Amino acid sequence: MISPLAQLRRRDLVIAYTLLRILFGINFFNHGFVGIFGEGSLPQYAQEMVDLFQSTPTAIPVPDLLVRGPAFFVPIVELLIGIGMTLGLFTGISLIVGMVLLTMLTYGVTLLENWGAASSQLTYAIVFTLLIAGRCFNDLSADKAIARRQKRG
Repeated sequence: MISPLAQLRRRDLVIAYTLLRILFGINFFNHGFVGIFGEGSLPQYAQEMVDLFQSTPTAIPVPDLLVRGPAFFVPIVELLIGIGMTLGLFTGISLIVGMVLLTMLTYGVTLLENWGAASSQLTYAIVFTLLIAGRCFNDLSADKAIARRQKRG
């Protein structure tokens, strides 16, 4: 008897992987885009993060520099991760950087005891894990197109 997983067709897995990668990429792109170009722009976002972390429930305020610096870079990194995942360009790097960023963000929201956001980030972690583990299905991507072109040239 053939297992159900063995019956999955590669083409279907490639399509499913590609659609999940693009969907997740759009999500990250828009997070970054709004953070950079949205209402109030990047400096206001950074200040809001500094203000938020001055009143952590642990009663240990996080130093301004440790919040403001990353707050300026988070939307930029999200935007770049989103572009990479949407196009399938530097997919592996985009996914690893995304998981590292998510780890940092999870540390922040748990320090604030924002358990709802922490739960949401666990869902993101599952998607990152699936995309990292399934990279062998990243056939419909800029990475694969570049590799094919280099192989021919």
